[in-house]
Amino acid sequence: MSGSPRGRSTVANTLFLSNIAVRRLDTSRDAASQGISHNRADGFALADAFPGETPAAQPGLTRHLIRPASALRHGGDSVLRSLGRIFWRYGAILLFLLTWQFLSGFNVIDSSVIPPFTKVIGAMIHGFIDGDLLKNMLISLRRSGIAFGIAIALAIPLGLFMGTFRRLESFIDALVQMFRQTSALAIYPIFILLLGLGEASKITIICWAAFFPLLLNTISGVKLVDTRLIEMARVFGASKREVFKRVVLPAAAPSIFVGLRLSATTSLLLLVAAEMIGAKHGLGFLIINAQYNFEIPLMFAAIVLLACVGLTVNYTLLTLQSWCCGWDSSARTKGRAPGGRA
Repeated sequence: MSGSPRGRSTVANTLFLSNIAVRRLDTSRDAASQGISHNRADGFALADAFPGETPAAQPGLTRHLIRPASALRHGGDSVLRSLGRIFWRYGAILLFLLTWQFLSGFNVIDSSVIPPFTKVIGAMIHGFIDGDLLKNMLISLRRSGIAFGIAIALAIPLGLFMGTFRRLESFIDALVQMFRQTSALAIYPIFILLLGLGEASKITIICWAAFFPLLLNTISGVKLVDTRLIEMARVFGASKREVFKRVVLPAAAPSIFVGLRLSATTSLLLLVAAEMIGAKHGLGFLIINAQYNFEIPLMFAAIVLLACVGLTVNYTLLTLQSWCCGWDSSARTKGRAPGGRA
């Protein structure tokens, strides 16, 4: 059988395919040592077996040549998705600024009262260059930061304590709700009479306003901890301290971060009001002083800068929440645009 032409052809084909397999194995080993992909190694082996063929006739090389095009297309889709997420997240702000610029620039509204956004940006740049805007911003951040830090130091431990001991929370809740419903601006004159017009009264009123949102959210976070988790931890022999540290505190953390964001916003709101009364520095003083002197672009520049500070603080706390509460699905989905991942 092997002496016939058909037998010799079969033996030749077998040897030929064996030669291809050996070359492919050797080329794959060399490619692996050099960091070359497996498909590219297939192309090298076939190129050695078929030296006269074009790349179109070599499947491995064809896949290798097509891959950059598909990767480029995938990269383009990724860029479009990123642009879409940016649009859904910040498109409303961009539309608002464009509308503002159009209405004021073409005198649809009185540009002496609401100047174009470009003039506001120019006033902001000029304020940073001469140092006046930066100095007042730093003073305001110092006041707000001190008050916010005191509120954190008081509200979180007290909230954890009240949320853990329900009888204490029930006893103090009516008093807390009464003080919470009282406007901070209404009691600001009391702080001025007690502490004067200096830094103490301003920091105290900001701390007062930032204290209650954080306190109530901390209490709510502790009270909403799943009791089955606590019981399971106790079944496994965890002490009260371990239950609090490993179960209660992590479960209450998302609610505490919500309280932090609300308190940060409240502290910035009260900051402006406090600095408009008896202050000589700060963004609130700059806003009211620019209004008195009819420096309208500077006034709007301080307002826009205050809004940017608030957004920065909010997104900083969101990032910190995502880092500290990565297990929480609500923390991971914050800031997610429609139809895409964050």
